Amino acid sequence: MGSTSAHDTNEGLGRRDLIKRSAALGLIAVPAMGFLSACASGSDDSGTKPTKGTKSAQNPLAVNETAPLEVVIFDGGFGTKYATDANAVYQKAFPKAKINFHKTQKIQSELQPKFNGGTPPDLIDNSGAEQMDMGVLVGKSQLTDLTPLLDAPSIDDPNKKVRDTLRPGIVEMGQFDGEQCWIFYYAYTVYGVWYSQTALDKLDAKYPETWDEMLALCEKAKKQGIAGWTYPGKYPYYLPFSLYPFIAKIGGREVLDAIDNLEPKAWEHPAVKAAFEAYYELYKKGYILQGTPGMTHIQAQTAWTKGQALFIPNGSWVENEAAPTTPKDFKMMVGAPSSLDGNDKMPFGTIWASGGEPFIVPAKAKNPAGGMEQLRIMLSEASSKNFTTQVKSLSAFNGGTDGLQLSTALQSGVDALKKAGTNVVNPRLQDWYVKLQKEQIGVSGLGEMMAGRATPAETIKKIQGYADKAAQDQNIKHYKHKK
Repeated sequence: MGSTSAHDTNEGLGRRDLIKRSAALGLIAVPAMGFLSACASGSDDSGTKPTKGTKSAQNPLAVNETAPLEVVIFDGGFGTKYATDANAVYQKAFPKAKINFHKTQKIQSELQPKFNGGTPPDLIDNSGAEQMDMGVLVGKSQLTDLTPLLDAPSIDDPNKKVRDTLRPGIVEMGQFDGEQCWIFYYAYTVYGVWYSQTALDKLDAKYPETWDEMLALCEKAKKQGIAGWTYPGKYPYYLPFSLYPFIAKIGGREVLDAIDNLEPKAWEHPAVKAAFEAYYELYKKGYILQGTPGMTHIQAQTAWTKGQALFIPNGSWVENEAAPTTPKDFKMMVGAPSSLDGNDKMPFGTIWASGGEPFIVPAKAKNPAGGMEQLRIMLSEASSKNFTTQVKSLSAFNGGTDGLQLSTALQSGVDALKKAGTNVVNPRLQDWYVKLQKEQIGVSGLGEMMAGRATPAETIKKIQGYADKAAQDQNIKHYKHKK
């Protein structure tokens, strides 16, 4: 499962959408070292960078008003109109600048020669199945530090810096070691337990806030011939979307931090054991939809939208991706993990939400100030609303939904974030250690357990072994949460 080929057999609908999102989330492995081994020795800049423009209130990043701007956007589930709309705003601000816009799904193969030749574009949406490995890009000093953008005044309120207008975790996700910010995640994804309010209404039930309520509801559904849960059994690294915040809820966010830090015995924490045993109970009691272990993401989502199962762990892209099979009256919603019991360290409402859709400004860009200015424009309320309206996703801009007619799915995501308040967790395994998260914890660990082929105790032992190996592997860069 080391490449996207596993997804190639899926129905066309939504496939690009998932690959784009998955790659942005680091769920799909891409050839990591292959790409940047040559980049490290990138040749001398061919062509010099434009001179700085005049810094002013209108132009805080001192963009050269006549310098061309080259933008490359991944053409996936979000499309590219949101980006070209923002380009038009840039063009209006700098009428003498020529904008060279290009959309593609082949980010790596098209841009590798440009990186190697020292002629990369000024702004890249580094997403999709051919996403460039972010850890390698940062490690080889291929990116521009975006701190000047974060410290620039925001478009809507010059008294507020851009960094003060962002959703929780966005800045931290772009930092690897230290304070510099190398990547800007423009979309904002809410993860959790997705369900149909209509399906719950038919069972005269409300969303279960405790695990006992969850099991009781699954039992009630089973009597009606409906499964409690389904998930993409072929890609079981979806399970953490609800399982990781469940672990944090039970034991505190420091349990997830220890897991991310690859600390010895992190997976042996009682909160992990309790969460695994709770999920295993879903299998033991027959609450998982039959055939789930063999399903792709599209098959599991379709079974769910057809009402064969009540709950599915997923991210907020599922609304767009499952749209072709979702009934009009489905009322798609997202719930935070149920409480295990009254001893949980974090309150009900604790949820995982984090950035997606990574934008980068290459170190050898000819017009880095222009690339950052384009991002600053995208982080205005108007551009953010435009993005949300077009693609049914929140952006990194904290707000941008006032006055919009939101779908039930999007509104439930906004409500979930509001309820969570500061209790938003952001596990980093999936962008720090792709293989560990996907193939080992996901497929080999959780996939086997949820299919009933391994007990929680065996699974914990196996996953801890994988984590220890990753911690000792000198060929991969290791990251740590700041204390």
